[in-house]
Amino acid sequence: MQSFDVVVVGGGPAGSTLARELRDSGLEVVLLDKRDFPRDKTCAGWITPAVVGALGLDLADYAQQNVLQPIHAFEIARMGAPRVVNRHGAAPVSYGIRRFEFDHYLLARCGAALRTGEAVESLRQEKGHWIVNDALRARLLVGAGGHFCPVARALGARPGKGETVVGAQEFEVRMTAEQAAQCTARNDTPQLYFCEDLTGYAWVFRKGDWVNVGIGRENPHALGDHAERFFAALARDGVLPEAVARSKPKGHAYLLYNHSARPLIDEAALLIGDSAGLAYPESGEGIRPAVESAILAAQTIRSIHAHGGAFSAAALAPYARAMEARFGPRRWRTGQTAQPPNALKRTLGGWLLGTHWFTREVVTRRWFLHQHVAPLRV
Repeated sequence: MQSFDVVVVGGGPAGSTLARELRDSGLEVVLLDKRDFPRDKTCAGWITPAVVGALGLDLADYAQQNVLQPIHAFEIARMGAPRVVNRHGAAPVSYGIRRFEFDHYLLARCGAALRTGEAVESLRQEKGHWIVNDALRARLLVGAGGHFCPVARALGARPGKGETVVGAQEFEVRMTAEQAAQCTARNDTPQLYFCEDLTGYAWVFRKGDWVNVGIGRENPHALGDHAERFFAALARDGVLPEAVARSKPKGHAYLLYNHSARPLIDEAALLIGDSAGLAYPESGEGIRPAVESAILAAQTIRSIHAHGGAFSAAALAPYARAMEARFGPRRWRTGQTAQPPNALKRTLGGWLLGTHWFTREVVTRRWFLHQHVAPLRV
């Protein structure tokens, strides 16, 4: 049996960022993921300058072999209404990436021992250590494996039972030259379409010859029907070629930060990223919360190690406090359900989504770019 200080379960942005943040700390870190990398990952895929700074990304280096689409504008509408176009100047306000490439890039540079293609089959605690798959022993267990993370389950999460999730269906395909010429979506301008009942939104995000299209809703009931109607409308309105609009979507689920009751810490264990349910409430974006949660967790872990302490729940509490200070308190309770907007809010929301000020200042800058939140790291 191999011994490590930290076992990280999950090789997405949260897990790879935590591993990189623990380099040169003196801690032995191993990272497991059930998939081999690079691997397909369904995600609209954009990163803000705050994420670029937090990760210390060299954009010129990244763009040499990976898709990096600068974003300068957004088109926003309520479904069935005209789109409002807002341009944001010469400097990119965000960047489009493909998670297939992005996650692989981050993982390759993280510096941890990697065990990809290895699923977690068993977890147990024994004499103050976590035993993973009867093969790895560690003082600290970190869950970074997404919504269905086995570490989250071990800490009491019950995905699909008593949790108010966002369900999404989306596809990402590479268009032929002919299809790319027919596609009317602009590379630098993602399109956002809010559902008529305001309980979700859909998107079209083109990145060169690649295009990512999807829809997410807080109430995933009949999500497939909503997706089918949206994809058909894109073909009917000439946004996408019909063959592209008929692409088969993939489904996934996640928790919004204000709808998550999952614990952030436990004895010798903590959760980061989507395993903790950290997606921004308005946009559902998970990359920035994942990266920032990993950085905050690493700060606590390094401090405990520097002082020769044990990874008890009490010792890990500064991470939970830092998360609350950064993202706000979590008051959601298991079994609680989200209430859809009432008729007045739907009417007012529909009107506001037709205005330049609201779509630019609130929807784009606040909800989707979070420009009002100072970067965790410049």
